[in-house]
Amino acid sequence: MGTKGQQLGITEPISWSGPTDYDIVKTRELEKYLVDVGLHESQEEAVSREEVLGRLDQIVKIWVKSISRAKGLNEQLVHEANAKIFTFGSYRLGVHGPGADVDTLCVGPRHATREDDFFGELYRMLLEMPEVTELHPVPDAHVPVMKFKFKRVSIDLLYAKLSLWVIPEDLDISQDSILQSADEQTVRSLNGCRVTDQILRLVPNIQSFRTTLRCMRFWAKRRGVYSNVAGFLGGINWALLVARICQLYPNALPNMLVSRFFRVYTQWRWPNPVVLCDIEERSLGLQVWDPRRNYKDRFHLMPIITPAYPSMNSSYNVSSSTLRIMTEEFQRGSEICEAMEANKTTWDTLFEYHPFFEAYKNYLQIEIAAVDEDDLRKWKGWVESRLRQLTLKIEKYTFNMLQCHPHPGEFSDKSKPFHCCYFMGLQRQQGVQANESEQFDIRATVDEFKVSVGMYTLWKPGMEIHVSHVKRRSIPSFVFPGGIRPLRPAKIAGESKRVAEPSDGTHERTEDHKRRKREGTNCLTSSPGVLMNVGNEEQNIGATVLTLDGVSSSHISECYKSPVETLSYDNWGSNGVTSTPGVSCTAIGSLSSKEAEELAIEKIVFDPFCAHQSPAPELEELDGDVKCKIECTNEITTDTRAESSTHIEADAVATVSEPVPKNLRAIVGLEELEPSELMAPMPSQVQPALMTQEKPLLRIKFTSFAKAAGGSS
Repeated sequence: MGTKGQQLGITEPISWSGPTDYDIVKTRELEKYLVDVGLHESQEEAVSREEVLGRLDQIVKIWVKSISRAKGLNEQLVHEANAKIFTFGSYRLGVHGPGADVDTLCVGPRHATREDDFFGELYRMLLEMPEVTELHPVPDAHVPVMKFKFKRVSIDLLYAKLSLWVIPEDLDISQDSILQSADEQTVRSLNGCRVTDQILRLVPNIQSFRTTLRCMRFWAKRRGVYSNVAGFLGGINWALLVARICQLYPNALPNMLVSRFFRVYTQWRWPNPVVLCDIEERSLGLQVWDPRRNYKDRFHLMPIITPAYPSMNSSYNVSSSTLRIMTEEFQRGSEICEAMEANKTTWDTLFEYHPFFEAYKNYLQIEIAAVDEDDLRKWKGWVESRLRQLTLKIEKYTFNMLQCHPHPGEFSDKSKPFHCCYFMGLQRQQGVQANESEQFDIRATVDEFKVSVGMYTLWKPGMEIHVSHVKRRSIPSFVFPGGIRPLRPAKIAGESKRVAEPSDGTHERTEDHKRRKREGTNCLTSSPGVLMNVGNEEQNIGATVLTLDGVSSSHISECYKSPVETLSYDNWGSNGVTSTPGVSCTAIGSLSSKEAEELAIEKIVFDPFCAHQSPAPELEELDGDVKCKIECTNEITTDTRAESSTHIEADAVATVSEPVPKNLRAIVGLEELEPSELMAPMPSQVQPALMTQEKPLLRIKFTSFAKAAGGSS
């Protein structure tokens, strides 16, 4: 049994128990697995990073003395002038892998400005250095950043201007006084370091935290849910989620922490927030996350709150579609961990790649191109920052009936230089009765998205974007490993190694659902997880039959229903926790049964203050108000192209090879989603009128829908 220690979270731990012999063995297996898959950098790379950071610190010290002299400061002040480099993110947490970016912060004195000095003089200094390549400043971003490679080490450099004339070498940026008189960009830039340091203070065992976080980051990337920009979770979000589990099980080893991660977050009642410590309002008067006072905070679906003042939601990018996907992945992880406890499967099963290109029958393909490598890098950064808006627009204008699954990565066709593609899986909302011949006309949505992308202030001729709807069988081969399309579809969702069945009756409910499907509808199962309609042939001409995730609705936990419920903050106490009558965390924590633990988890996941929710919380972040047409018809709509008599592919292409006129691009400044993943929502901006161009039809038509019958993905 573990020993009791200091309580680090806002609640008592669920269990103080220490590791069993089984946990020790499985943790060793996990640690070896993470080493074998190459998650740890080599000693040579570690030394190289340290050398680069040391050199960068020297450069900013030279820079600040140079600008101090240029501004006419006396020699004493020039001699004392100083700037300092701090690290944050995965590198500071100790969970970075080979080739990972190093998130860095330059802290400078009050006379070193961001615009003229950091993005001016320092940029010119770096540009002249042969060791520096791929230098890309983004001064107009929400969190201004300078991106570059220094001796092949990727660096993201932020800047914070303090109100001090001299930056001491032993500066402690965790003190709130450092925020005095700081502008908003400085507060956001400082937040990365302050949050990272606070996380390390709030976990009971840093080594167990690091191993567990390294595992969860790897899992999230394998399952396609690691991307802040795409609307999933980024590095800081996963760190906060893992840190909370470490608080709830302070004496557990990584094996148990991974299992409890899935068990707790499968049951979590979103949008109840995940918080590591009290959210405090302090004398500086900076706005903190508080949905009782701040209207926009009420619309966050999956709040994960940063622990450093000013506390903010680090995961406001999450949409209803991405929350659904992550909830299903948590359920899958929980089932696999239960199977491992029964010695029915291994770590390999947990870390299987998500079969994204087998999970759906309909995809959006977004292709971009540029004339050279430098232009493509800039164009990619901009387009990636806007892709999430496309997801939100589709959800909004189809009233959440059409769900998007954005793939967080990019794909390149080696035969086309300076070209890459992004993909989104599409499916009808699960559990909703399909209307025969219902169509989703998303032409206006795509047009609006292209207008938004075309407003890139650094646009150059040759920067193009092309959007099309593709069927699963038409997915280009370059997205597959080695450029070879698999001969047989992978088992979707269930996946061959998923051997555990839920112990709560879910399996029985799923089998009953299958039986009722066979008896009550004219369907046949043609492949694992796919139901195809074989009804009246005339009625099904032009049918687009969806391939579903294979997740039974009964597998989606009750916690997912909360985003569309109206909850209340009225009972939120001073520490963000309400009380559940008749339930004692202390009493529960002393028990060892699974039932007692489940009761303790229920208390934890339900108590932290609830949120008022709107059915469409993401609408405020959408640009413009273009109305989307949703057509319902029993007739076949003929496109401008010839269509097959047996399948209407709905593959018409909407493309913009010509740029948006410069007068439109100049209206809106550069917006990007930052690598720090800690910024607050951007203020809404006025968008110009939608371009009126003749576009071929982009229409996705669904005439038959059936839910997959088993498993989760």
